[in-house]
Amino acid sequence: MPVDIWLYFILGFMIIGSIACLEIKNILSSIITIGVVGLGLSLAFLFLGAPDLALVQFVFEILCVIILIRAFAKRSIEVRALRRDVPETIIAIVILVSIFVLSIFAFKDLPSFGKPIVRVAERYLAQAGVETGSQNIVTAVILNYRVYDTLGEVTVLFTAILGAFTILRKTGRKKRHAE
Repeated sequence: MPVDIWLYFILGFMIIGSIACLEIKNILSSIITIGVVGLGLSLAFLFLGAPDLALVQFVFEILCVIILIRAFAKRSIEVRALRRDVPETIIAIVILVSIFVLSIFAFKDLPSFGKPIVRVAERYLAQAGVETGSQNIVTAVILNYRVYDTLGEVTVLFTAILGAFTILRKTGRKKRHAE
């Protein structure tokens, strides 16, 4: 199956998940559906040939869902079902469908799968080993050509893990002080 069809399917799935998240009255179910939307984005990155972004999105999404569930699961939050007017729902659906239609045009502008988008990629493939002295082209690209990008991704992962640890630790301390 071509990559384009998978991207349309994933985008449609993400839009349906977004609508479900907005319409669900239970906060826990809403958190889980928004997590599914983030995992759909991770799959889209994977199909587009960006496994590094897919991994960062996957880890970040899982940590966000864990933090949100941890924050809202123990509390007795009564979420009042807001009376949704029909025009608001219709406007939300129209906006999401228009995003889907515009995305179809954006996907058509993507180059065919496996062809580099820019000429720089061809240069990396041809001369990465010579310029960097590395035996592995992936290592040469990640640690030489894209070192700042890699540093940024590691910083995002570290910050997400540190934030999750901080929130979970404060919740544990509150329980110990209460006892």
